[in-house]
Amino acid sequence: MSTVRPLEDRILVKPLDAETKTATGLFLPESAKEKPMQGKVVATGPGKLLDNGKRQEMLVKKGDTVVFGKYAGTEIEIKNQKHLIVRESELLGLIDG
Repeated sequence: MSTVRPLEDRILVKPLDAETKTATGLFLPESAKEKPMQGKVVATGPGKLLDNGKRQEMLVKKGDTVVFGKYAGTEIEIKNQKHLIVRESELLGLIDG
């Protein structure tokens, strides 16, 4: 079994499932669903290597819920599930709670 370990300041994110129902209770067909823009951090790289030879500490950790741009990162498939590899700088925010 192989695992994916992100390099440098990259983060492996599993997108959260898109909403299947509107706030008023209508079910959305597959074609009307928006691409998810939130996900759970599965793994992080060691951090960006700075000019002085030290590594910049990552701001996110495994298990965090993050927000990213609609077209951010590179989509990959791991065990038949879609994941994204994004740079830390492509993240828009961290969701608390």
